[in-house]
Amino acid sequence: MGTALLSVIFITTLCLVLGIIIGLVAKIFAVKTDARIEETEELLPGANCGGCGFAGCSDFAKACVTGKTTPDKCPVCASDNIEKIETLLGLNSGDAEKQIAVVMCGGDNTDAAKFVKYNGINDCKAAALVAGGDKGCEYGCLGFASCSRGCPFDAIEMKNGLAIVHPELCVGCGQCIATCPRNIIKMVPASVELHVYCSSKDKGAAKKKVCNVACIGCHKCVKVAEENQMLIDGFLISVNYDNPPSRDIIEAAKCPTGCLR
Repeated sequence: MGTALLSVIFITTLCLVLGIIIGLVAKIFAVKTDARIEETEELLPGANCGGCGFAGCSDFAKACVTGKTTPDKCPVCASDNIEKIETLLGLNSGDAEKQIAVVMCGGDNTDAAKFVKYNGINDCKAAALVAGGDKGCEYGCLGFASCSRGCPFDAIEMKNGLAIVHPELCVGCGQCIATCPRNIIKMVPASVELHVYCSSKDKGAAKKKVCNVACIGCHKCVKVAEENQMLIDGFLISVNYDNPPSRDIIEAAKCPTGCLR
């Protein structure tokens, strides 16, 4: 009995001493966390889409609290929650305009010529590595749905070999941009409904040989638009998204290939 009692007392004392030591160590070396990080993360959508440029919502929440970014940089977060986060952190980023993705190409399998037959992995980057893809236009959508598969919100549909973004579903996360080897997916203001669906800078005659709906650089849209509403880059015309024209110029310009729509 004496030996058993001593064992119990020893073990109890040892546990108390170890508990005190562990408590002291935990207190001394404790990593202080900002409670606002958890509160901010709870207000985020939890999509972890990466559209903000960070690894996920948790990483983005830490960046907001530490001042590395602002809540409005989350393309998925509801405006009400952004305001709540700004109030929590004492910020005011203003009303940032929503951005959406647009595939700057109109050449589907009907309008865009194919010079070779691709028989390989169903992926745009893989196809681009094989002689630059199967389409005659080296700036056109390859049509192997890499962007569609990479969109976490199912906002991109493939129609006849061409990627089409549904603006009502697109949240502007930008995930699709990294999937496109041709770099023809652009982020533009959601309020602008007019686009030139072409990315080729080749001469008009060369474009017509490979695509029926390419911008041939005729300048008809430039002539009917107001100053600085359309941008000219060699033989390619594009919309100035900082000063966009109204949709009325579609009828006025009568684009001969229909790439302005």
